[in-house]
Amino acid sequence: VCILNQSNTDAKFRSVFKEFPYFNYVQSKALDDVLYTGKNVVACAPTGSGKTVLFELAIIRLLMETTEPWRNVKAVYMAPIKALCSQRFEDWKKKFEPLGLSCKELTGDTEIDDFFEIQDAHIIMTTPEKWDSMTRKWRDNCLLQLVRLFLIDEVHVVKDTTRGATLEVVVSRMKAVHDFRAAENPQEDVSMRFVAVSATIPNIKDIADWLCDNRGPATCLEMDESHRPVKLRKVVLGFPCSSNQTEFKFDLSLNYKMANIIQTYSDQKPTLVFCSTRKGVQQSAAVLAKDARFIMRIEHKQRLMKYANSLLDSKLRDLVTFGVGFHHAGVDVSDRKVIEEAFTMGDLPVLFTTSTLAMGVNLPAHLVVIKSTMHYIGGACKEYSDADMLQMIGRAGRPQFDTSATAVIMTKTHTKDKYMQFMNGAEIIESSLHTHLVEHLNAEIVLHTISDVNMALDWIRSTFLYIRALKNPKHYGFSTDLDRCGIEAKLQELCLKNLNSLASIGLVSMDEDVNIKATEAGRLMARYCVAFDTMKQFSKVTGTETLPELVELMAKGREFTDVQLRVNEKRTLNTLNKDKNRITIRYPMEGKIKNNEMKVNCLIQAQFGSIPIQEFGLTQDTGRIFRNGVRISRCLAEFLNQRSKTGFSALLNSLILAKCFSAKLWENSPYVSKQLEKIGLTLSAAMVNAGLTTFSKIEKTNARELELIVNRHPPFGNQIREAIINLPKYEVCLEQLPRYNVATAEIVVTVNVKNHEQLLSKRTAPDHHYVTMILGDCDNNVVFLQKLT
Repeated sequence: VCILNQSNTDAKFRSVFKEFPYFNYVQSKALDDVLYTGKNVVACAPTGSGKTVLFELAIIRLLMETTEPWRNVKAVYMAPIKALCSQRFEDWKKKFEPLGLSCKELTGDTEIDDFFEIQDAHIIMTTPEKWDSMTRKWRDNCLLQLVRLFLIDEVHVVKDTTRGATLEVVVSRMKAVHDFRAAENPQEDVSMRFVAVSATIPNIKDIADWLCDNRGPATCLEMDESHRPVKLRKVVLGFPCSSNQTEFKFDLSLNYKMANIIQTYSDQKPTLVFCSTRKGVQQSAAVLAKDARFIMRIEHKQRLMKYANSLLDSKLRDLVTFGVGFHHAGVDVSDRKVIEEAFTMGDLPVLFTTSTLAMGVNLPAHLVVIKSTMHYIGGACKEYSDADMLQMIGRAGRPQFDTSATAVIMTKTHTKDKYMQFMNGAEIIESSLHTHLVEHLNAEIVLHTISDVNMALDWIRSTFLYIRALKNPKHYGFSTDLDRCGIEAKLQELCLKNLNSLASIGLVSMDEDVNIKATEAGRLMARYCVAFDTMKQFSKVTGTETLPELVELMAKGREFTDVQLRVNEKRTLNTLNKDKNRITIRYPMEGKIKNNEMKVNCLIQAQFGSIPIQEFGLTQDTGRIFRNGVRISRCLAEFLNQRSKTGFSALLNSLILAKCFSAKLWENSPYVSKQLEKIGLTLSAAMVNAGLTTFSKIEKTNARELELIVNRHPPFGNQIREAIINLPKYEVCLEQLPRYNVATAEIVVTVNVKNHEQLLSKRTAPDHHYVTMILGDCDNNVVFLQKLT
């Protein structure tokens, strides 16, 4: 099919597809539905069949419908994995910016600045979680009502037990935005188009029903494996596992089968092996390097030696010379880059990695082996989610080199059939919203989508859960002999049960007529995207809590359950907790570090105390903890503030904790300079060693002297002093009025910004910077609290 050869308008869009001389079968079949109609589309196609083109055609259709300049046009691309958003962003920036469209990636955990970020963006790349938090206030925001095209990648993730519910709610919310717009402006065409792409699933029709519009269900495009550019051979191997054999032993036994499998299936081409743990990755690689001898020419050996010499990790260096490499999040970034290059160039015959690689880096291979279908999550052994499996299998096949590829799954004999079925795309996808209903109901109540129990049912009717519950009630715990009304009644009952949970800790209020209103606490939960269990923990605060008790409370949060304690980290963590010869954390815990929450607690305190952590894996976990911690600590402080006037101690400490989280330092830390741009752990340590432990001391130091202390060239010292001069400087004075009375005393507290003039021209603190003024009495009551901007 030649591309868009009709008119000059099309010519300007042709550059988007310059890599393809013509479309493949999947793309040509979709052309008419995606480019020449405005209907919603659901396409179901195997990984690696060029599905991205469908999204690009939909964007071009939108541009052809609207006139330039494209001011009020927004398209949202939503994918379940940050790495997919980044890939799309890099790719589409090159393709669409020349046409005058700006692209924005919105995946982080920022909150305040996002609306400004997307104001001028035409194409926004985001994840379900991020878009959920962005759209929780869509009625106040006209920007979101400009979205004309909503692109959903990997829509089958809707069945994922942990993340599927968010995807489902966000799509249902975008449908609500669409209906709201249509009702507000009946004469204008303000429609929002949905285009979704999925891996091969049998019940694609259900997704089409869910993404319906007033013209009926979405158009379905189904492509089977025969249209995959690289033919994929799928092999499932079952291995015996006796009942008394642990997961760990079974996993080890597979290491010794590896050489044989690679010999049989790899055709001497690059092989990627997925293992369940980082340690497993290294063990399997070591076993293979002993077992297998790759026949290589001299110059190939020399190339490998060259790669090996540039690696920092000595274990990795030894393996690479044998033609075996490993790659996981614990490996240094520069080493990972070298390994990725060696593998992409085809010089490294075998690469062992963890499943997370499949999500991020695109390293296609001729043979993919999934070694064991179980992995550890939160300390328990679980099977890979289907989304993970599909991502791993999707790495098989290098379109530029291969015409065929192989994926091998190594599993236990008794799960072999299940995976055979899965490989053939025969597993029906269900909703998992019913297990996460409580957080999402609350968000919709805060949005006023739901204000009584009947409206709750209306909202449920817009979800995928509703469509599946009618077809397969048994999966959702309903009896199979119910009719539509019966199932609706059951769903309404489920909503009521969850509403009562919310009401039980004051997150919503309900009256006798079952009208539902959000409370301030419920609004906080929705605004900060906090889990119900975490809010439940917050509601148990008595009011006398100390700072270490609040750190402990935070570490128990539901948001941190994915930070897991690994055996090889225990020593480092125990040393951070207690060690006579080193700097340790401020509030040590009793006993040894033995579970996830102790690990989280330890890492929070290590970061606050500026104690350097050498292990890359722990540094990554700390980053993850702080991304969530900033908003959860803020939520805690605001929750305690709105609750009551008793509990001065807990409220004061929660404000201090929120401040510690945003500064990543203890409130009395000498490492204050670390908060400045350009100053990290090393330079702030140099400052502390020189006695510069407060901003005023640094400000009084000569710029040249500062440069000597941190070993930097001018004008570095001037820049640092400048940044400090432009920080707000407060003074607080307190006086008692001379009107004496036996029962009361009158006090005047004045808070003054000393350098107000200065700050009008330039300031280091952000615009939404504020101070909190809080007064308490000796009976632990809050006498006064106010935020001052």
